Amino acid sequence: MTPSRTLATAGRVLLQIRNDPRTIALLLVVPSLLIGLVAWIFDETDVFDRIGPAMLALFPFIVMFLVTSISTLRERRSGTLERLLSMPLGRGDFILGYTVAFGLLAVVQTAIAVGFATVVCGLEIEESIVLLFVVAIADALLGTALGLLASAFARTEFQVVQFMPLLVFPQILLGGIFLPRDQLPDVLEVIGDWLPLSHAIDALTAVSTGSEDTAYIWVRILFIGCWIVGAVIVGSLTLRRRTP
Repeated sequence: MTPSRTLATAGRVLLQIRNDPRTIALLLVVPSLLIGLVAWIFDETDVFDRIGPAMLALFPFIVMFLVTSISTLRERRSGTLERLLSMPLGRGDFILGYTVAFGLLAVVQTAIAVGFATVVCGLEIEESIVLLFVVAIADALLGTALGLLASAFARTEFQVVQFMPLLVFPQILLGGIFLPRDQLPDVLEVIGDWLPLSHAIDALTAVSTGSEDTAYIWVRILFIGCWIVGAVIVGSLTLRRRTP
């Protein structure tokens, strides 16, 4: 892998997305709208203060997973990846370039979502807003990394959607959104404790409520980071040149 090729790949991806207003809207606007909808549903109650951090983790994660996985898969199906890899471009350059491109989009998406949740929806934050921003970025990058991993195995866009019950839905169900993990059956609690979205929800909740110290939050961020690195590495090793 070389930085110049990685950055060139990232620039090409960003240029493609710039010419696709629907993808831009899906990435940057839809998560905030969904967070706003949840806040509106629970208007005049304190429910949003309790579940708002989880929504801030959930919606950007899902959107980044879908957009990243489908965009990467289209590169394979169109033959673009095969042409690129016939040049001095390795699989690592391709995957890392996509990670950088969607990582930058994740930063913008997170800034909009965090600002909307705190300013417009009134989500109260006890800890530093900067720390909330860092955790939310890690969460969005997690969706990007898992999306790249799914695209390495899927052959069609429909198969990408089929990966959601495997990679996304269990994390939602066991992440503590519907029921605190310590109230789950023992086996499910253990599984949930090893899923990265659970740690994103825990960290965002801790930042919002001030219930834990900063070290607790950074440990969760480190755990998410390990998942991101692992997903990117596995995705680069298993990426196929072209989908039959």
